[in-house]
Order: sequence, then structure tokens, then C-alpha cells
Amino acid sequence: MSARITQQEIENRLWDAADELRVAMPEAQYSSVIFPLMFWKYLSDTWDHQHELFLAENEGLEGLTEDEAREIEYRDYQSFEIPLINRGKVGEVRASWSAILATVTQPGLGARVRASLQAIETANPSRFSKIFGSMTWTSAEVLSAEVLTGVMQAMDRVPAMHEGNMSHDVLGGAYEYLLKRFSDGSGTRAGQFFTPREVVELIVALLDPRNFESVYDPTCGSGGMLIAAANLLKEHGGRGYTLHLYGQEAVADTAGVARMNLFMHNLTQFDVEVGDTLKNPVFKQPDGSVAKFDVIVANPPYSLKWTPWTRDVRALGGVAPRSTADWAFVQHMIASMKPHSGRAGVVLPHGVLFRGGQEAAIRQRVVEDDLLEAVIGLPANLFYSTSIPTCILVFRAPGTKAEERRNGALFVDASERFVKGKNRNSLTAADVADIVTTYHSAFDDDGQPVDPDGEGGVQARFVPAGEIKGNGFDLNIGRYLKQAAAEQADLGTVIEAYNLARAERQKAEERMLAVLAEAGIGGFDE
Repeated sequence: MSARITQQEIENRLWDAADELRVAMPEAQYSSVIFPLMFWKYLSDTWDHQHELFLAENEGLEGLTEDEAREIEYRDYQSFEIPLINRGKVGEVRASWSAILATVTQPGLGARVRASLQAIETANPSRFSKIFGSMTWTSAEVLSAEVLTGVMQAMDRVPAMHEGNMSHDVLGGAYEYLLKRFSDGSGTRAGQFFTPREVVELIVALLDPRNFESVYDPTCGSGGMLIAAANLLKEHGGRGYTLHLYGQEAVADTAGVARMNLFMHNLTQFDVEVGDTLKNPVFKQPDGSVAKFDVIVANPPYSLKWTPWTRDVRALGGVAPRSTADWAFVQHMIASMKPHSGRAGVVLPHGVLFRGGQEAAIRQRVVEDDLLEAVIGLPANLFYSTSIPTCILVFRAPGTKAEERRNGALFVDASERFVKGKNRNSLTAADVADIVTTYHSAFDDDGQPVDPDGEGGVQARFVPAGEIKGNGFDLNIGRYLKQAAAEQADLGTVIEAYNLARAERQKAEERMLAVLAEAGIGGFDE
């Protein structure tokens, strides 16, 4: 990359391109346009750079046929194809960024952009199938040629995005910058594809992926947790590129964002599929059961209404209620753990810790089977999609906990460790490091940290399974860390419990009124 342009300047130029959309659509929709265009420019710049190298290093190949020259180029220089569109017709042009940009003054720009992106997907089915999403924005009814031209011309001011000019760290950083910027500006909708980076890094650090392991995210969003796994391994002296990364995402366009994100970070050993993980898990073993992985990470949609399983081997301890799929996602993750190395980390609302009914039965089973390793309370307002406090649950495959962590669970209160921001709170690098240190600490016979770091530290306690059983398998952190419960009432948890009770009361009233109506008894206010 040229020394004359900084990472911040690249990010500013990308945002300038996104800002051209302000006259055409709300900020929440920018990602559906900007990410496909950015990835197209990256592919085109890379292909053009490799093509120039091929021509420069093979000056004596004039006697070769077109097919022979193509064979050499794609064998030794190119890792994907940028094909021609309208081949053999008037208007034949390569489906590259620069070629289409040169035609912006001609009618039908959106159609040419769409044809180019579809041609790239078709020419590279194993790598780029459906990667650009639905592409509805290429319609002139959605995005006028004038606005699309403005976006492309602004983005063209970003320097060439090939590896000879811009490292993958810079490219990946720019992509993540846009993800965060879109999330900051689009409010609750952002939660469907973006988890704050520090929360992602915390979960991955707790699970500590190793060289050549498999990492799976059943609700992968933009792929941030998969990328963080590779980045952390690299930072710790490992080889992030050796990880086998798997993700499933219910929203097709968001799955495309994840695939592009992984490519921009130079990660190629991945498989991101589209589908409802609870209804139709894509990754399976030959016998039809869900595939097994070393590391499973997730930030699933909270309190999602779903269609409960009728007969499914994943339903450990029972079936989660129709009103919330939180524990169903956990059950799927537990079923996906490899027998001897599997571990899982998931972010969920505090309601999963104490709600009754079927969820209580599931909690009982995971505690009795000694699968739950840790419950970590996080600060409120960390996420774009909700302001309620959340927690991280960590699980280990049966019989794989360290000896000192067996027959119990670690409770950690990190709810006071945050920096207040304009739109949301955030964890600092020191907060993340202290939580991870606490997680790995030794604990005495009373469950207290052997070496607590005193005032300002993270409160924690290892709680025997018998005590959890005595509390009816309630995992509410305040039950086990009394000081934390006294210092701060968990308002988010109280509100969630109230809303749940209110909904249950309304359902009971509706049933009662229906029974009375059938009996011919009326006169009640509905």
C-alpha cells in the first residue's frame, strides 16, 4: 500500500462511497450495496494485478493460442475467474470493476453491474456461489443510475485492493470498520449481523482455538467470530489459516456478507451455508446427526419464537418453549461438540439463567451432566440489538473439564467492567484480559479465587453442583455472588421476568375467557 495513504484515509474514502447512498435509502440498508461493490472491486483489482504480472513475466508467449495462454495464466497466476459478459455480442466486456466503471455514462448501468456479479458467481461456483446476495439494489427502481455512478466513482478513489498494494490486515480492518459504522447508524437491525468486536474476542479467548481445529458458528452473522478465532490464534503464535471454519446463517444476504468478510481477511478454509440451524442444520455426519466441532461460538437471536422440535436427539433435558429458542440454540451447540475436545461459548440474555418450565428442566440436565463450565455476567447495553444485560455460558464436552472444575460451575460477575459510550457501552482490552484471567484462575475449597486482584477486579466464585441443585438449578449470578447482588439490582433481568410473567398472565386470561364463552357465560371485559 502506498505510504501516502493511511488506514483511516481508506476508511474515510469507503465511507464517502457509502454516504452517496443517503439520498436513496436509509443507513440500515447501506451494507447490501457497499459490501458487494467493495468485494467486487477487491476481486477485480486482484485479478487485474495478477493479469499484469502474467503479461510482464511471459513476454515470449505470443505464439500460444488463446486457450494455451489462458491455461498458463489460471494455473500459475489466477485463483479465480473474472469472465466476459455478453461474449461474442456487441457490448462484450470483462465483468471487472474497471471495465464496468468505464461505461457509467451508458444506459443500463445497474443491469451491467448485476450481470457482472452473476457472471463471477457462475464462473466460480465452489467459491463465490450466491456471495453477492439478492442484488435487488441493481434495479433502477431501487437505486438510480446517477446514485450508483456516484457510489462507484467515490469507491474508485480507494487505492487498488490487491495484496501487492494493500495487506489483508488493512483490507479486513476496512471491512470491519464499515460493519461497525453501519451498526452504529442502524440501531437494533444491526444485531442480526454484527456482534461488538470486544465481546467476540472475549468468547474466542475463553475457548482458545488451536492449530488445525474446527470452529463453528451456528448463527454466524457477518462471520466475526470465525475471523476472531483465526486472528487470536495468529496473535498467540499459532497458524490461523489452519483452522477449518464453518458457519450457518438464516439470512442469505448476511451469509454473503460473512463469506466476503472471510475472503477479505485472507481466510479460505471456510464453509458458510444458508438455512435455519434449528429447523435444518446443514452440517451433518453420514448417519444424519449433526456434525461435531472442536470450538462452537454463537450470539444467536435472543428470545426467538420458533417451532419446537417434536422428535430430535438434540433436545437434551427437554424441548425449549415456543416463546423463546434460547436454550434450543444451546442444545444444538452441545450436540455439536466433539466428544474429546469440544467446547462452546454462547451469549444470551439473563432470562436463560432463571426462567422456569421447560427451560428449568434443561438447566437441570446440563448441570447434572456436568456440561456447564462457566456463567459470566456482562454489562448492560453492550449490543446494538438490545440494552439488557447479557451473559456468556461456557460448556465442555462430557468428561473433558479440568479436574478442579468438575461437578460445579464458575460464576463470574463482570457487569461493572465497561466504558460508557454514546450509543452503547463497551469492554476495554483490560476488561477482556481480566475476565479471561479470572476464568483461568485457581479457586480454593470454598470456591474463592486463590489470587484475587482486589478492588476493581472481577468477582468470581466456583460453585459446587450440590449448591446449584439446592437452588433449584437457578443460575442467576446474584444467588452465588451475594456482594454483586447487593451492589446492583439487575434491572434488565427484573424487566424481562416481569414481561414474561405478564405475557403468561395474558395467555391464562385468554384461555379462561374462551372457556367461559363456550359455557355461555359472558359479560367480561376483554
